[in-house]
Amino acid sequence: MLKISTTLSNQYSKQINASTMMFTRNAVFAAAAALVYGASSGAAFAPSTSVSNTVSRSAPAVFQQQSQSRQYSSTQLQMAGPANVDLTGKVAFVAGVADSSGYGWAIARALASAGATIIVGTWPPVLKIFEMGIRKGSFDDDSILPDGSKMEIAKVYPLDAVFDTAEDVPEEIKTNKRYAGLDGYTIEEVAKAVEADYGKIDILVHSLANGPEVTKPLLETSRKGYLAASSASAYSAVSLLQKFGPIMNEGGNMLSLTYIASEKVIPGYGGGMSSAKAQLESDTRTLAFEAGRKWNVRVNTVSAGPLKSRAASAIGKEPGQKTFIEYAIDYSKANAPLAQDLYNDDVGNSALFLCSGLARTVTGVTLYVDNGLHAMGMALDSESMADSKN
Repeated sequence: MLKISTTLSNQYSKQINASTMMFTRNAVFAAAAALVYGASSGAAFAPSTSVSNTVSRSAPAVFQQQSQSRQYSSTQLQMAGPANVDLTGKVAFVAGVADSSGYGWAIARALASAGATIIVGTWPPVLKIFEMGIRKGSFDDDSILPDGSKMEIAKVYPLDAVFDTAEDVPEEIKTNKRYAGLDGYTIEEVAKAVEADYGKIDILVHSLANGPEVTKPLLETSRKGYLAASSASAYSAVSLLQKFGPIMNEGGNMLSLTYIASEKVIPGYGGGMSSAKAQLESDTRTLAFEAGRKWNVRVNTVSAGPLKSRAASAIGKEPGQKTFIEYAIDYSKANAPLAQDLYNDDVGNSALFLCSGLARTVTGVTLYVDNGLHAMGMALDSESMADSKN
């Protein structure tokens, strides 16, 4: 811990010369710089397939000022310096995990690296494939934690987040062969099952989205397709918090994933998905207020840059052409302030921070994890910029 204390006698306080004041100021700046370095020098996962430990501390910086007497005063600045993110004993439910290529998996792994118990909700049609992959060790390489151990998923629940209650499930779904042998997969039923198994949870992650007409321009999107995108990608987060909020411990956190299409035009990301992401971000702010006052739970969202996950790679796949996500990744590299690859672990790192005590006062926030692409107002690789020295 860094500690800077300056005790001044009243009789000399008016005689402090400029050099002394400069020394004190420089000492404060140096201490602050040392704190930032200590807090940022470690990360849960390096931006690669390898991992490293996070070293940070949830104790907030404390500023204390005490009057010791009429003759002397003491000002003490205390800063917390390298400490540990420890989620041991915490339970995290991650909705929307079906393989190891996406952001949901990376968030789960980051939370597990800090000691959290991981349980997940998986879309019923791919549940058997996912569970088989776990049993066969298909995800073992992507499960390695900083200490060399392997992330364990304590339980996988079937979850279809477009249904709130059992009464909402239509007969065509109940009799669908992809749902054969499954029940209790609505949001309300899963919340009750988690409560029966674990009592309370501490972290709720919404890592799912779906737009059946995502390849269609908005002008060609049907009402059914538009509302389906909103239901699966935005309202599902509201419903999750409605049903899981009552079983979340105070000080818990809900986290969702959004995309820059919520506020910028992204051709190819259609079918109402851009509207759904805008809804999700707006709802994040409203839910932060409501859930904060009702349960003392924080609500945030991460606006993640493009990642070539299995789900994203299925958008706009035409023979002989790059997929939508491949175009998006190439565009980001060409135009973002940081011309570097974006890994799912980069989002996992940010999620770990938001779900930890380090972010105890952070709520209602959209955090951009996209190499700064959101800040750009002009495409550097545009033909009109061909003669630019940038």
